[in-house]
Amino acid sequence: QVQLVESGGGLVQAGGSLRLSCAASGRTISSYSVAWFRQAPGKEREFVSAINWSGGRTFDADSVKGRFTISKDSAKNTVFLQMNSLKPEDTAVYYCAAKPGPIVNPTALRGSNYEYWGQGTQVTVSS
Repeated sequence: QVQLVESGGGLVQAGGSLRLSCAASGRTISSYSVAWFRQAPGKEREFVSAINWSGGRTFDADSVKGRFTISKDSAKNTVFLQMNSLKPEDTAVYYCAAKPGPIVNPTALRGSNYEYWGQGTQVTVSS
Protein backbone atom coordinates (compact mmCIF):
# COMPACT_ATOMS: atom_id res chain seq x y z
CA GLN A 1 0.00 0.00 0.00
CA VAL A 2 1.07 3.55 -0.72
CA GLN A 3 -0.26 6.50 1.22
CA LEU A 4 -0.27 9.94 -0.39
CA VAL A 5 -0.79 13.21 1.46
CA GLU A 6 -1.13 16.49 -0.41
CA SER A 7 -0.50 19.94 1.01
CA GLY A 8 0.12 23.48 -0.15
CA GLY A 9 -3.25 24.48 -1.55
CA GLY A 10 -4.89 27.79 -0.79
CA LEU A 11 -6.31 31.03 -2.13
CA VAL A 12 -4.20 33.13 -4.48
CA GLN A 13 -4.81 36.00 -6.86
CA ALA A 14 -4.55 35.54 -10.60
CA GLY A 15 -0.93 35.71 -11.70
CA GLY A 16 0.28 34.35 -8.38
CA SER A 17 2.06 31.13 -7.49
CA LEU A 18 1.56 28.10 -5.27
CA ARG A 19 3.60 24.96 -4.66
CA LEU A 20 1.78 21.73 -3.94
CA SER A 21 3.47 18.84 -2.19
CA CYS A 22 2.63 15.14 -2.27
CA ALA A 23 4.33 13.07 0.42
CA ALA A 24 4.39 9.33 -0.18
CA SER A 25 4.73 6.67 2.50
CA GLY A 26 4.34 2.93 2.80
CA ARG A 27 5.78 0.98 -0.08
CA THR A 28 8.82 2.34 -1.91
CA ILE A 29 7.82 4.21 -5.03
CA SER A 30 11.18 4.11 -6.77
CA SER A 31 9.62 2.47 -9.85
CA TYR A 32 6.33 4.35 -9.80
CA SER A 33 4.72 7.11 -11.81
CA VAL A 34 3.29 9.94 -9.72
CA ALA A 35 0.81 12.39 -11.18
CA TRP A 36 -1.34 15.37 -10.37
CA PHE A 37 -4.95 15.51 -11.45
CA ARG A 38 -7.53 18.19 -10.75
CA GLN A 39 -11.28 18.44 -10.63
CA ALA A 40 -13.24 21.65 -10.76
CA PRO A 41 -16.88 21.87 -9.62
CA GLY A 42 -19.19 20.40 -12.21
CA LYS A 43 -16.32 19.20 -14.39
CA GLU A 44 -14.61 15.90 -14.96
CA ARG A 45 -11.28 15.09 -13.39
CA GLU A 46 -8.41 16.03 -15.69
CA PHE A 47 -4.73 15.21 -15.91
CA VAL A 48 -2.29 17.98 -15.00
CA SER A 49 1.30 16.67 -14.75
CA ALA A 50 3.16 13.43 -14.14
CA ILE A 51 6.67 12.25 -13.38
CA ASN A 52 8.35 8.86 -13.62
CA TRP A 53 10.23 8.34 -10.39
CA SER A 54 12.96 6.42 -12.14
CA GLY A 55 14.48 8.51 -14.89
CA GLY A 56 12.52 11.64 -14.06
CA ARG A 57 10.62 11.91 -17.35
CA THR A 58 7.78 14.39 -17.03
CA PHE A 59 4.50 14.96 -18.81
CA ASP A 60 2.30 18.07 -18.75
CA ALA A 61 -1.17 18.88 -19.97
CA ASP A 62 -1.23 21.52 -22.71
CA SER A 63 -3.23 23.82 -20.45
CA VAL A 64 -0.38 24.08 -17.92
CA LYS A 65 2.73 23.84 -20.09
CA GLY A 66 5.11 26.69 -19.40
CA ARG A 67 3.31 27.55 -16.14
CA PHE A 68 3.44 24.38 -13.99
CA THR A 69 6.51 22.31 -13.18
CA ILE A 70 6.47 18.87 -11.58
CA SER A 71 9.53 17.66 -9.68
CA LYS A 72 10.54 15.17 -7.00
CA ASP A 73 12.75 14.91 -3.96
CA SER A 74 13.82 11.30 -3.68
CA ALA A 75 15.26 11.75 -0.20
CA LYS A 76 11.91 13.00 1.07
CA ASN A 77 9.76 10.69 -1.07
CA THR A 78 7.86 13.79 -2.14
CA VAL A 79 6.58 15.16 -5.44
CA PHE A 80 6.03 18.87 -5.96
CA LEU A 81 3.89 20.86 -8.36
CA GLN A 82 5.12 24.41 -8.78
CA MET A 83 2.27 26.47 -10.20
CA ASN A 84 3.07 29.90 -11.61
CA SER A 85 0.99 32.47 -13.50
CA LEU A 86 -2.15 31.00 -12.02
CA LYS A 87 -5.48 31.68 -13.70
CA PRO A 88 -9.04 31.52 -12.33
CA GLU A 89 -9.60 28.46 -14.51
CA ASP A 90 -6.94 26.63 -12.50
CA THR A 91 -9.33 26.62 -9.54
CA ALA A 92 -9.96 23.01 -8.57
CA VAL A 93 -9.26 20.30 -6.04
CA TYR A 94 -5.83 18.92 -6.89
CA TYR A 95 -5.15 15.24 -6.31
CA CYS A 96 -1.89 13.35 -6.19
CA ALA A 97 -1.93 9.82 -7.59
CA ALA A 98 0.57 7.00 -7.99
CA LYS A 99 0.84 3.78 -9.99
CA PRO A 100 3.43 1.05 -10.20
CA GLY A 101 5.61 1.29 -13.27
CA PRO A 102 6.57 4.27 -15.41
CA ILE A 103 4.44 6.03 -17.97
CA VAL A 104 5.83 5.35 -21.44
CA ASN A 105 2.95 6.39 -23.68
CA PRO A 106 1.18 9.67 -22.82
CA THR A 107 -2.13 8.05 -23.76
CA ALA A 108 -1.83 6.21 -20.44
CA LEU A 109 -2.12 9.43 -18.46
CA ARG A 110 -5.64 8.67 -17.29
CA GLY A 111 -6.95 8.62 -13.78
CA SER A 112 -8.21 5.07 -14.23
CA ASN A 113 -4.60 3.89 -14.59
CA TYR A 114 -3.56 5.24 -11.20
CA GLU A 115 -4.00 2.97 -8.20
CA TYR A 116 -3.30 5.18 -5.20
CA TRP A 117 -4.81 8.59 -4.48
CA GLY A 118 -4.45 11.33 -1.91
CA GLN A 119 -7.33 13.18 -0.29
CA GLY A 120 -6.91 16.31 -2.41
CA THR A 121 -6.06 19.93 -1.71
CA GLN A 122 -8.12 22.94 -2.76
CA VAL A 123 -6.61 25.58 -5.01
CA THR A 124 -8.65 28.74 -5.55
CA VAL A 125 -7.50 31.49 -7.90
CA SER A 126 -9.35 34.78 -7.66
CA SER A 127 -9.63 37.20 -10.56
